[in-house]
Amino acid sequence: MDTEGLFAPETAAAARTRYEALGPAAQTVVKETTRAMAFDPEEYDERVTGEVIETARDALFASLLEVQVGTREEFLSWRSEADCDVTEVGNENVDNVVWHVAPFADEAVAATFHEKRRAAVDTLRRQAFGRIYREVV
Repeated sequence: MDTEGLFAPETAAAARTRYEALGPAAQTVVKETTRAMAFDPEEYDERVTGEVIETARDALFASLLEVQVGTREEFLSWRSEADCDVTEVGNENVDNVVWHVAPFADEAVAATFHEKRRAAVDTLRRQAFGRIYREVV
C-alpha cells in the first residue's frame, strides 16, 4: 500500500485554513497560464473571473489530498477496521483501490482501478472534494 499527497485535514477548520491558503497560489497559476496563452490585458480582464480563480483553487486543493493506493485486499482490510462511512465507486471485481479518509466527516471515498493508477487517483481526489470538502470550505 502506498500513500500519495500532502494533506488529509483532521478537522473542518484545518480544511478551511488549507483551502484559504491556496488562494494566492491559484491566482498565480491562472495568471501564469494565461500569460503562456498570450492573453492581452483586456482578454485577461474579460475571461479571468472570480469563478475561474475559485475553480483553480478547488483543483489545487483536491490535487494535494492524501490518498491511499492499494490492492483490493488491503482496502478491505482497512475498511474492516475503519470507523466511518465509505462511498466506493467502480467495479468491486477490480484488483486495485484508491481511497481518501476525512476523519472530521467520519467519511471516506474510494475508487477502483485496474491499470490506470494516475487516472484513478485524480478521479478519487475530485470525488473527495465534491463529496466531502466542497460544503466545508
